[in-house]
Amino acid sequence: MVKQKPLRRMGQTNPPFMSGVPELLLLQLLAQREMYGYELVKSVKLVTGEAISLGEGVIYPVLHGLERNGSLKAKRKVVGGRTRVYYSLTAKGKRRLERLEQDWNRIQTGVNAALGAASHA
Repeated sequence: MVKQKPLRRMGQTNPPFMSGVPELLLLQLLAQREMYGYELVKSVKLVTGEAISLGEGVIYPVLHGLERNGSLKAKRKVVGGRTRVYYSLTAKGKRRLERLEQDWNRIQTGVNAALGAASHA
């Protein structure tokens, strides 16, 4: 008996083609101002019109990786009696964001061209 893969639910926010998108979104948000992790979770949902929802299990590993490679710096702040880790972009992070934006625009142009060609076929 051949085991079938389960069908994906419509509206899934983290399909396989999303690879790299969390990094791009986080860098873009942090280019505007420093934020803490859960604030980034909410902001991704807000700025994408809820089309993309990234949980803490996605956000924090990306943040930690970006911090390790020098794209982000983290600092602890006490706010309302709670300690939060705020992340901000470094110069390396700004350069990384620029490269990712260029890559995304190139890919988006290619996909749009392919979709346009398919609709005219």
